[in-house]
Amino acid sequence: MSRLTVYHDAEPRQPLKVISDGEHIAATLAEVGVRFERWQATAPVAPGASQEEVIAAYRPEIDRLIQERGYQTVDVISMHPEHPQKEALRAKFLEEHRHNEDEVRFFVAGQGLFTLHIDDQVYAVLCEKDDLISVPAGTPHWFDMSESPSFVAIRLFDNPDGWVAHFTGVDIAQRFPRLEVEA
Repeated sequence: MSRLTVYHDAEPRQPLKVISDGEHIAATLAEVGVRFERWQATAPVAPGASQEEVIAAYRPEIDRLIQERGYQTVDVISMHPEHPQKEALRAKFLEEHRHNEDEVRFFVAGQGLFTLHIDDQVYAVLCEKDDLISVPAGTPHWFDMSESPSFVAIRLFDNPDGWVAHFTGVDIAQRFPRLEVEA
């Protein structure tokens, strides 16, 4: 189940609120300029589907975002517990960083934890299947896929070069809860 946990940035062990209702998550994140939506596939997506099949299943929603926001590139990332680069990728995403463009992810399967540092609050957004999150350009954040990653996500980019991070050098991400996957 998707979940939003809000903290004061000085209190990583004491949540201010925890929300699991999708509409309430979307409304709370909208207050700080973050888009959160739920999408449904127009066609079934089988495990192991190709990038083309995954994109085709969500084409109407993808086209709507491209029309609204002018995104230039769409691709699919797939992570699994045996992925040979899982430790290096997890470590890279776990540091607080910003982008010069929106970071848009739609979870076709699995889950991931986006944590956003906005003003003096931290918003930990557990995204699961059917969740779309759009982190606005310039927003400090980090992402945890867990030690045992398992997700398929559609990514939309303004920049044809894809994911380009600018690390803040702040260690705040080390103080907040990580994504724990139950075995």
